[in-house]
Amino acid sequence: MRIPFTKAHGAQNDFLLTWVKDVPPEADLTAIAIAICDRYTGLGGDGWMLVDERPGIRLFNSDGSEAEISGNGTRCAAAFLIAHKVAGSEMEIATGAGRKHLKLLSRHGLTFSFEMNMGRPRVIERYFSLPLSSGARDVTLVDCGNPQCAVPVEDFEFDWAAMGAEIERHPHFPNRTNVSFVRQVGAHSIDVRFFERGAGVTRSSGTGSTGAAACAVARGFASSPVNVLTPAGTLEIVLRGDYFLRGPVVLVAHGTYNFESPNYHSEG
Repeated sequence: MRIPFTKAHGAQNDFLLTWVKDVPPEADLTAIAIAICDRYTGLGGDGWMLVDERPGIRLFNSDGSEAEISGNGTRCAAAFLIAHKVAGSEMEIATGAGRKHLKLLSRHGLTFSFEMNMGRPRVIERYFSLPLSSGARDVTLVDCGNPQCAVPVEDFEFDWAAMGAEIERHPHFPNRTNVSFVRQVGAHSIDVRFFERGAGVTRSSGTGSTGAAACAVARGFASSPVNVLTPAGTLEIVLRGDYFLRGPVVLVAHGTYNFESPNYHSEG
């Protein structure tokens, strides 16, 4: 099966995008997502996204699981739609977490910057003691359209990736959770590391940044605008009732992926 793709990244959170019309309806989407996102035998990506012209998206993590939404990924879809002249400088994209409004802030060739309305995160538990193998950790639980567990930390001088993996699959989260580790920097800045549900460690995260900012605001150690410092650079969260995420997108490559599955038989 030949699958056309565009590779894009939003602050080094990378995705592979394919028109939904280019994938046969009988295709095993989970198997394709796992194969195409593999960084050794596939194209490499944190997720694979099916895009339609309504416009709307379906997002599959690199482990094949389907996610409700990605902030960085939805910006990538917006750039993809603009590049194909399907959308203008403002659009609404249907996601598994509802319709999201995006506005193009700038474009220079294949590099874009967008503002995306992330909605209003719901803080489920501002202070929650989560039992872990290393002892209980103080966390904040947030709903950003997908589940977020924000863990305030003093530094990153510990195996936070291993802790993220434990928290992701903790029994308290029957559908698993995204995890962010949040360090206060200043009144308008936080430093964050991410362990995403279904993808593992990522260089940045749009919904993770939103959840981390919601945690910082709820606990009173940051206020709008919140600069989220990530290993990939800075994302900005502005509060105007809803949370507005500002960040970049780069369209990296276009091509065709040759997917082979024992369950799929091509004619010719």
